[in-house]
Amino acid sequence: MKLLAFAASNSSKSINKKLVSYAAGLVEGAQVEVLDLNDFELPLYSSDREAQLGQPALAKAFLQKIADSDAILISFAEHNGSYSAAYKNLFDWCSRINPKVYQNKPAVFLSTSPGPGGAANVLASAKTSAPYFTANLKASLSVPRFNENFDAEAGALRNADLQKQLLDALSLLNAA
Repeated sequence: MKLLAFAASNSSKSINKKLVSYAAGLVEGAQVEVLDLNDFELPLYSSDREAQLGQPALAKAFLQKIADSDAILISFAEHNGSYSAAYKNLFDWCSRINPKVYQNKPAVFLSTSPGPGGAANVLASAKTSAPYFTANLKASLSVPRFNENFDAEAGALRNADLQKQLLDALSLLNAA
């Protein structure tokens, strides 16, 4: 299985990238590609820019990465209760090229934050919109208090309950 994984963040120190990279490594037998959103940076979307620029090559390349995968794993960063600007902008460009952004791929959505909410607001939003953009959402998991529940030195979850929930969610990708 070709698994495409990325954090919906452009932070070089993204805890969501740490989480999604760790989670991707737990998917047995997967050939994993972890993307960096910084490699797909585009001008802010607007209809004026779309008329001027057309369909940017980087947005097409991102959609092709999804097309070439068998499953998708995303960890959503929460900025002021919503998507990061970097992800939302890339998503907006992609949705103008192909409204079926997720291309019916089996997906697991994750989120995390340093606080007790675990970026649950953005995860709820992503889950709600997933069917409209043809994500075959198999499971989701919010990881609260990332710095308490993730051992940065070992690069692994230290909370056994969250580890089990993550493994259960990821197992649904293999069943897809």
